[in-house]
Amino acid sequence: MITHIQGKLVEKNPTDVTIDCNGVGYLLNISLHTFSQIPDKEHLKLYTHLQVKEDSHTLFGFSSLAEREIFRLLISVSGIGASTARTMLSSLTPKQVREGIAMEDVALIQSIKGIGAKTAQRVILDLKDKILKVYDIDELSAPKSNTNKDEALSALEVLGFAKKQSERVVDKIISNQPDASIEAIIKEALKNL
Repeated sequence: MITHIQGKLVEKNPTDVTIDCNGVGYLLNISLHTFSQIPDKEHLKLYTHLQVKEDSHTLFGFSSLAEREIFRLLISVSGIGASTARTMLSSLTPKQVREGIAMEDVALIQSIKGIGAKTAQRVILDLKDKILKVYDIDELSAPKSNTNKDEALSALEVLGFAKKQSERVVDKIISNQPDASIEAIIKEALKNL
């Protein structure tokens, strides 16, 4: 129904953005990959996926058509919800997800929080033929943003991790890499949680 939203960037967080489109503010849930692709400028266009449930309508935003297509393929698999698909696209780039499925890398898919061996095998079985049709059009290097422990912890909490456990992991990452970006902290934390 809503294929993209273009407007003024009002607020940018690692897990969501707010875009003002002709006076209406849209909250879009995003992956860490999309967060890293969003430039800090006023005008923004994100491709969207609208999830309609009995009790909510949720918009998901993506920096590229390829990422949105991979998200849609992932949520088509039984046992993979929007939250797990977003976590997957936060831990891995769309290209890594595509290659992991194409090369039947069960260990890579299983390394994502919330995905067990059976689900990882189901993802590969269901999507192997379909995923090869999705090509990344615009894989760009991620712009750096300032380190912010609170933002990283907030993002991990939204992704479903316990605050105390996240805090321990994030503190350890910051002590090893004091100048790490928010994305780097969250990606590293996702590997260790």
